[in-house]
Amino acid sequence: MDLQQELNKTGGFKNLELLAKQVVEGFIAGMHKSPFHGFSAEFAEHKIYNQGESTKHIDWKLYAKTDKLFTKRYDEETNLRCHLIVDNSSSMHFPKLSSFSIDSLNKIAFSALASASLMHILKKQRDAVGLSIYSDAYDYYAPEKGSERHHQMLLHQLSDMVNSRPLNKQTETYTYLHQIAEKIHRRSLIFFFTDMFQTSTDEVKLFEALRHLKHNKHEVVLFHIFDGKKELEFDFDNTPKRFIDVETGEYINLYPDSIKDDYETSVKKYFNDIRLKCGQYQIKYVEADINKDFDKILTTYMIERHRFA
Repeated sequence: MDLQQELNKTGGFKNLELLAKQVVEGFIAGMHKSPFHGFSAEFAEHKIYNQGESTKHIDWKLYAKTDKLFTKRYDEETNLRCHLIVDNSSSMHFPKLSSFSIDSLNKIAFSALASASLMHILKKQRDAVGLSIYSDAYDYYAPEKGSERHHQMLLHQLSDMVNSRPLNKQTETYTYLHQIAEKIHRRSLIFFFTDMFQTSTDEVKLFEALRHLKHNKHEVVLFHIFDGKKELEFDFDNTPKRFIDVETGEYINLYPDSIKDDYETSVKKYFNDIRLKCGQYQIKYVEADINKDFDKILTTYMIERHRFA
């Protein structure tokens, strides 16, 4: 067996953590001046240490120079708890790609990199983050923690998720959302990445499960992940094609132009229905096109964090 050849087959991200850092730094560089306070836990000033306070933020270098105890104060010291939920069903692995970069992503890779980027910010702010991944089972769960070891473990799980390429894995999202909701006890900011493709069309059960996520005063943001060119605009050349449902294996042969108008009308109605339903249940709904950048994801985070405090 050629080991290098086997490694090349795995594809995936070469360094998810580095890419996430690039996404965040690029986003910050593109902002002239953030109107949001506490976006980064930047050092603000020193204050005199009072006996009985935590020694965690004592500036020992300054103590060596002055022989007096001072602590560092930060612009944002509010500890946030955040839980990321990622749908890893087969439809999330569209379109099929052999490797990934910032400019070449499918839905699951976009979700993984967006999650890693949020984790990078949360880590800088010393906040706790947890992760749930589901497909046709509750594949992975980690509670909210803030340690470096925990951070690396979650990055590893996200990378493995991108490489998993599940075949014909259907999902009943509402089943796993109920299970996840039962695990998150303390008030948290919840980000949910999904393409909203369900095996069944029981939207009542789905939104009841989303409402369950909001118990204990959680704030829920639904990132609706989709390929705008293919799944929204139905951008295919008009040659005979076989369209296969990656979750059921069912297929249909047709000329794309023969259904393009009806398809676009139906999909836009579906998107609008989801948006309205989320509004009804007080869930933040955000369209996330994998062909665009991550600014909408990170801006949403900033706004929600500011509101959550």
